[in-house]
Amino acid sequence: MRSFAGRDILSLKDFERQEFFHVFEVARKMEDIARERKNIELCKDKTMVTAFYQPSTRTRLAHEAAMHRLGGHVTGFADAKMTRAGDWYQESIKDTVKMLEFYGDVIVMRHFQQGAPHEAAKWASVPIINGGDGWGEHPTQILTDLYTVLREKGRIDGLKWLAVGDMRMRTMHSLGYALTQFDCPITFVSPPEMSLTEEFKAELKSYSLNFREVEHVEQAIAEADVILVEPVVQPDYTKARDERTGKDVGMTPSNYKITRELLTTKAKSDAILLHSLPRMDEIPTDVDITRWSRYWQEAYNGVVMRMALLALVLGKME
Repeated sequence: MRSFAGRDILSLKDFERQEFFHVFEVARKMEDIARERKNIELCKDKTMVTAFYQPSTRTRLAHEAAMHRLGGHVTGFADAKMTRAGDWYQESIKDTVKMLEFYGDVIVMRHFQQGAPHEAAKWASVPIINGGDGWGEHPTQILTDLYTVLREKGRIDGLKWLAVGDMRMRTMHSLGYALTQFDCPITFVSPPEMSLTEEFKAELKSYSLNFREVEHVEQAIAEADVILVEPVVQPDYTKARDERTGKDVGMTPSNYKITRELLTTKAKSDAILLHSLPRMDEIPTDVDITRWSRYWQEAYNGVVMRMALLALVLGKME
């Protein structure tokens, strides 16, 4: 197995099966630190730079919290408009990254442009972690989701997945790539205009992923062990609602909504429900206290997973 030291985390297409389990093993070692709210000194000599060209609550703060838990230091920006990349100069990714590599030992980048972290990795001498790139991928989120499933269900192989939402989203891409390394049939449910692209379907078939598409969540929820939900009401999730002036923002159609009644009457009693958040109305708040919801545990695991990835790419764990 390849070493993670100095490695970029850009796409889950880059991960081999045993590498998933190695990351999960390291994450398990980090759990007690996070649970007990400790800060250790494993990365006390390291600094992480966050380069977030897009808004973020969970991804940026989970990485920052993870670095603090590891005893490291954090610097960076949370809004491109506050940098020379977002003002009149429109500084290139290359020029920005060539500066940032002198300010820290690892760079976590979120960008509205697909492929931007890959571009950054071409120029940086320090590891780049993809915190979400446009319609591309979101590898750290899906690693978090898989780890949550492993901890909650005790396994990943053999579980049936149901993915509901906009299939153009970066999380769905990373999920598809990740499940090619496991024995996990998956059913995708989305509005027709947000369905899997033909190119992506061909790619998943080439990896022998067992998947199907249906039009209504009720057609597949009874079989699902894991239900992963993303919004469908956001036509372009890379833009904020106030940037879409003059456009109506509707609510989630019933075909794609996971209600308490649907779970009670149709879902397996031991199925688990995931959502990377933020949400609109696709999961009503009265679902939060049911036995199916795991999105708060997912958020906790997000810090644990980022601790593991940072420790690995910084060469502090093997």
